[in-house]
Amino acid sequence: MNRTTWLLLSFFILGVIAVGYVYFNREDALMRGLKAERNFAVKDVSRLQKIFIAQRDGETTLLEKKGPEWLYNGKYKARPNAMDNLLDAIQRVEIDHIPAKAAIKNIVNNLAGEGIKVELYESGEQPVKTYYIGSGTQDERGVYMIMDGFDQPFVCHIPGWEGNLRYRYNLRGDDWRDKTVFAEDPDNIQSVSIEYPKQKNRSFKLERKGGSSFDIRPFYKITPKLPLPYREGSAEAFLIGFESLVAEAFENETPAKDSVRQIVPFSVITVTNKQGKTTQAKLFPIFPESVMSLDPKTGQWVSSDGATVERYFVDHSSGDFMLIQDRVFRKVLRGYDFFYGR
Repeated sequence: MNRTTWLLLSFFILGVIAVGYVYFNREDALMRGLKAERNFAVKDVSRLQKIFIAQRDGETTLLEKKGPEWLYNGKYKARPNAMDNLLDAIQRVEIDHIPAKAAIKNIVNNLAGEGIKVELYESGEQPVKTYYIGSGTQDERGVYMIMDGFDQPFVCHIPGWEGNLRYRYNLRGDDWRDKTVFAEDPDNIQSVSIEYPKQKNRSFKLERKGGSSFDIRPFYKITPKLPLPYREGSAEAFLIGFESLVAEAFENETPAKDSVRQIVPFSVITVTNKQGKTTQAKLFPIFPESVMSLDPKTGQWVSSDGATVERYFVDHSSGDFMLIQDRVFRKVLRGYDFFYGR
């Protein structure tokens, strides 16, 4: 074999290698791209540090992880249940199927007009994933989604869960916020006072003196002390009620807020922990002009006309105006005599 033949053969071999290299790298890039456009889930959500959600009407939500908690818009503690649902969706979302080609144009238009943009961040300045969530399918079991930078939309769902996962991302304003009124470890409570301005004899102050020792006395000096023995364990049972007391809703936008705040409250609850942090809630029955009394048969507070109180407005020391349910807070709406007797 002469020199010319060797050179031609060498060029041919090199050409095959080059073509193969380009081809296989192209195929590899295509596979990576195919995987990227389908890979919506973040399997390890513990690595997420920030979630940014933008609505088409301009409203935005920023959720940032600070230690074990999430903050909403840099100011408020995020509602744990809302975050659990969101993170569950982020972790478990999967493609259910590829929509028919004939429907893709309408789906893309829907995503452009109604899509919620979601950016997921770990430690860096750039999001690890960005995708858009459109409307739900007709049977509400899936939702249209598309990865940022790609053209192919998909119908996605959470395996084993029936529902439209868009709702987990589509909360607005106060719906993201933690609705806790009181949340204190009973062993970390230093004192509690409950004032009933219209029932002074039921008002009291409870103060921890050390360990399981408590001083419980009337809130008002004019109220005589009860000549009865202390009921063992009553203080501990009462304090357990403050572990988790959550409002039904925020009512910061209600027109009645300012006028309600001018009324004498039915009750003022003040809790101070061992670190000196004080939390206060003023309770106003939904019918605030009624005279309240305790029904000894049911243990419920009732109005003078016999109607049962089901809800209260709450003026919270955080500045929020909230709505609470009597059935949730009844366990701490105790009177001075609760702690005494046989």
